[in-house]
Amino acid sequence: MLACTVSILGGCRGRTTAPAPVTLVIAQSGDPGALNPAVTTSGSTHPITDQIFNGLVGLDEELRPVPELAERWSIEDGGRTYRFLLRPGVRWHDGVPFTSADVKFTFEQALLKYHSRTRAALEGLIVGIDAPDDLTVLFRLKRPYAPLLQRLDVVEASIIPRHLYEGHDVLTGEPTRRPVGTGPFRFVSYAPADRVILERNPDYFRPGLPRVDRVVFRILPNAATAVSALEAGEVDYVGGVSGPDIPRLRATPGITVVSGSGGSGGSVCQDVLIPNLTRPPFDDVRVRRAFAHAIDRQFIVERVYFGQGRPATGPISHLLAWAYTPSVRQYPHDPMEAQRLLDAAGYRQRSSGDRFDVTFTHATGHQRLGLALREQLKAVGVTLHLETRDFNSAVEQVFVKKTFDLGLASFCNGADPDIGVRRVYVSSNIGPYPFSNGAQYRNARVDALFDAATMDAEREQRRAHYHEIQRILAEEVPYFWLVDSASLRAHRTTFTGFRLWTGAFVETVAAAPSGSQ
Repeated sequence: MLACTVSILGGCRGRTTAPAPVTLVIAQSGDPGALNPAVTTSGSTHPITDQIFNGLVGLDEELRPVPELAERWSIEDGGRTYRFLLRPGVRWHDGVPFTSADVKFTFEQALLKYHSRTRAALEGLIVGIDAPDDLTVLFRLKRPYAPLLQRLDVVEASIIPRHLYEGHDVLTGEPTRRPVGTGPFRFVSYAPADRVILERNPDYFRPGLPRVDRVVFRILPNAATAVSALEAGEVDYVGGVSGPDIPRLRATPGITVVSGSGGSGGSVCQDVLIPNLTRPPFDDVRVRRAFAHAIDRQFIVERVYFGQGRPATGPISHLLAWAYTPSVRQYPHDPMEAQRLLDAAGYRQRSSGDRFDVTFTHATGHQRLGLALREQLKAVGVTLHLETRDFNSAVEQVFVKKTFDLGLASFCNGADPDIGVRRVYVSSNIGPYPFSNGAQYRNARVDALFDAATMDAEREQRRAHYHEIQRILAEEVPYFWLVDSASLRAHRTTFTGFRLWTGAFVETVAAAPSGSQ
């Protein structure tokens, strides 16, 4: 663009002005809290941090591993050693070189201690992590482990800087408030309950990326408010669209609605109710089976999720087709059978018609689900009290403090059942970790089957183990599986290039060419 500047001597001299900075505004459903992705799987944290950090590998659209911080790798010793050669010249946002010491520190001091999915699978599997030089990392395993590469992306294993975190609390210390990564965007500011601002990393190791100058995450917990902001042009991207809004948005010029089963919280997700198995009434399998019969999943899919998904039948989503089986014990909506089971468990109706009370602890975005569950359970004599909290508080209450009756989580299966399913059911993952085995379920046979499923390289052998796991869990009902999610996102056509299968979904976003919007 040419502009005219008048000099003190008069006349006009031409100059080229820089193009206006490009800012992408994203609606964020909740406050992210501490900004350390290596200690949480939170869907409120990762949409932001996955733009700041990197994993050793990335995942392509088919969820296959591709180089990221690791330039290449080799598998040695019959699958017991993975050797990663790191990309040279990568620097943290503060200018310090990225090295193998950062990888070793991240796994030993953060991921293997606090990240629920990574910890569940790898804590007892990794014998050691060696950093023989600045650009080489060796993972030594007790046994072959087929899914390792799929769980080393930015969602499952973000690498954090040792030089900043060493000597600090990785959960709440100072580095969690001003994150420094290697990724496409640098942290600028965080105003709780308002917004997080990132800016383009000019030294990013991928030439030409990113293509926007600034990303603003506006914290808009109310979905209707977020959609209204999209329609008004105040935000450019919304990560979730409610059913009633879909036809209107699809008919709105300048907005496109797209589907996706992946993202920053993980891929192939299920919404699951979490009963506290350590105390009555959910310590009795008859009560759990009664609840499974009392819940009308089809109604919930149609009226609460507005058709975005389908009723879940067990712990593995039907979208993870190679590992899924529908041939398990089913719990069709049957209030009469639910009442029979509650009677058999000793919870007979009192003169008031009630049997017992249960408190449902949930985040603000799930109030509609809470109301539907309350009506369905009332029909079998159970009074459901709704305890609505902000997202981080609900997670703290259910997973960390464990002072709850019934909770809720969106558990993402990931690219492999060992990534997102295992952590929910193995007894080694019971502890104060967000999105872990919140029900505190224990079954030695299930633990052994999850281990066995990772030892075979061939899917046929692995499939048999996962089918048996699903059959056992469907009998014991340690969780109430509600919906295999199928989420819709919407964005303004002024932007293109969203990578909806990965956590780093903004990396390739660009302003759409003029005239193509």
